[in-house]
Amino acid sequence: MGKGRIALLLAALALLLPASAQAADHYVALGDSYAAGPIIPVQIPPFGCLKSSNNYGHLAASRLGASDYRDATCSGAKTNHMTSPQNVDPDGPNPPQFDSLAVSTKVVSINIGGNDIGFSSIAEDCFSQDNTGTPCQDKYVTANGDEISQRIQRTAPKIDAVIDGIHSRSPKARILFLNYAAILPDSGPGCWPIVPISDGDVPYVRAKEKELNQMLADRVAAGQARGIDVHLVDWYTASIGHDACQPPLIKWVEGAVVTNAAAPLHPNLLGMLGAADLVVAARG
Repeated sequence: MGKGRIALLLAALALLLPASAQAADHYVALGDSYAAGPIIPVQIPPFGCLKSSNNYGHLAASRLGASDYRDATCSGAKTNHMTSPQNVDPDGPNPPQFDSLAVSTKVVSINIGGNDIGFSSIAEDCFSQDNTGTPCQDKYVTANGDEISQRIQRTAPKIDAVIDGIHSRSPKARILFLNYAAILPDSGPGCWPIVPISDGDVPYVRAKEKELNQMLADRVAAGQARGIDVHLVDWYTASIGHDACQPPLIKWVEGAVVTNAAAPLHPNLLGMLGAADLVVAARG
């Protein structure tokens, strides 16, 4: 049998194999708590990273048949923790997340940027004891401009550096950059006190999450323009209708008082399953 016929036979055989048999990839998951899955059972070492064996990386790796899966995610991570250790307790410090990358890595998923703009402190500042006024907007929008928007703009070059850093270490990898799932409904009012943001502040807070996600989309597009195999995974759009204001069996993100096993204002298992579907589809 000639070489050409052998090649055709092998190609036809590959089409008959299940996806898990075809995709023996080296897969690395990077990122912050949205990637790690704090409080979602079962939590795995290092325990200071609040990382779940059922985060979207683990779920997607199983479905993709990854031959080598490395989960470097860690709650609280910022862009600088891609190249620097992150102090966590116990079991810390967490090594630089880029240490998990290799030349042979074929798939990288990542969530990052939320902690660079101060997600946790913004949430605390924007929570309101009563459903009146616009205390969040009053704090962050001053004569000096919109502080959250300024933080998002300052984070943009850090996202560029992360994308370039992944590509330089794993030049054959497809980079799947996830944005942040919807915390508030995509339109209309919120659901104070489940998410204790006043009705007056809901449009502002929602707009800031969309602004962060748009910045990430722009940086992914810029990476593509530089010839990098990087793709936006739009977790936000997929999560519309599954925000923290929805019932327990519908929501993908928890409110301030959780009804599923997850951290407040973070994805639950349903959210991780939804993100895993997106990652598997984006792997292509």
